[in-house]
Amino acid sequence: MNKITAFFRHLYQAYCKEFRMVTHDQGIMLFMLFLPLAYPVIYSLIYNPELVKEVDVVVIDSDATPKSRKLTRMLDAADQIHVLGYAANLDEARDAVNSHKAYGIIQIPEGFERKIGRGEVSPAVFYSDMSLLLRYRGFMVAATNVMQEIGGEIRTENINRVVPLATTVVTGDLMPVNSISMGNMRSGFDSFIMPGVLILILQQCILLAAGMGGGAKHEHPELLGYNPNSQKAPATFTVMLGQIFCWSTILAIPILFLIHYVPLIFRFPMQGDLLEEVALMVPVVLGACGMGLTYQAVVAEREQVFVTWVFSSVVFLLLSGLIWPRYDMPEIWRAVSAVCPATWGVEGFVKMNSNGASLSQIKDIYYHSWIVAGGWLVAGWMVQQWVLRRRLRKYFKPC
Repeated sequence: MNKITAFFRHLYQAYCKEFRMVTHDQGIMLFMLFLPLAYPVIYSLIYNPELVKEVDVVVIDSDATPKSRKLTRMLDAADQIHVLGYAANLDEARDAVNSHKAYGIIQIPEGFERKIGRGEVSPAVFYSDMSLLLRYRGFMVAATNVMQEIGGEIRTENINRVVPLATTVVTGDLMPVNSISMGNMRSGFDSFIMPGVLILILQQCILLAAGMGGGAKHEHPELLGYNPNSQKAPATFTVMLGQIFCWSTILAIPILFLIHYVPLIFRFPMQGDLLEEVALMVPVVLGACGMGLTYQAVVAEREQVFVTWVFSSVVFLLLSGLIWPRYDMPEIWRAVSAVCPATWGVEGFVKMNSNGASLSQIKDIYYHSWIVAGGWLVAGWMVQQWVLRRRLRKYFKPC
């Protein structure tokens, strides 16, 4: 009974001392509060609105035939494109793009209608300003849809020449293609990438805050709250547990903001159950805490985390599978990706929040997340026990 009482007393002391250190360190509070509350809003606003419509383009119609004018009208009727006007030549059109009056050029070559009538290929050339990929994506979608519709009409006309009145049987496109983005009905870039980025932001917050805390303890060892040389020093596991409880308490509101209110504010897909999403975040947060405690082994100064921030953000984004599918990764990178807590958090959260999967439907991801969390917690205990304590003993006199 005395051991149980001592355990909870040491746990409470470790929690209070860690809470006092965190709340009095502006850098750690910056990572734990400002980063998860401000970064999702900033990133979401960058790509909001998600879809770019009625972007101005200039047309160079060197053919000046009914077929070329029809092509121009159909492009102008598309949601993504607005035909600003005609240009006499390519130099004049480039001047319009360089002055940001237009962001694209459509050049219809001479003989466009004649080649189509002969059944030959007659491509129209499209130039795009690549300063914003969302505009380029809109241009390509509109151009593809219009060309597909015109191609269907041409095929219908050819069939009608061979078999009279065939238009009563076949009209329009012979094989229409309807593109539906599962989990992202708006086909927006923000709705595609931000649900996964939210989990990456959460992991980075915990990792960098823990790293800065480790650097602060090296600079001011009295903040550790106990003497490693003392016989009464609490066990490493107890101190770790107190730190994790402290970080989880501070991050409770930011986590809820990340997984619920950011999608609600910016109208991201919200198909999952909130309680199940919180359950999914438990092993992700524990794994990130274990990774942060392990990371303290290489942090001797608080400023080191800023270098890590720039480097690790890109690495974790690549390994998460958002922009580089995990099935296409080499084996070694897939293995590295599998030990990152955010990888399983991103995959599970996207399936739950975007596609409406339940926790039971992603049980394999959930189990993997717990395994990764357990591995990082064991690694964190080893670092705290055999690396950090030994380093800190030199700051205290033997008891």
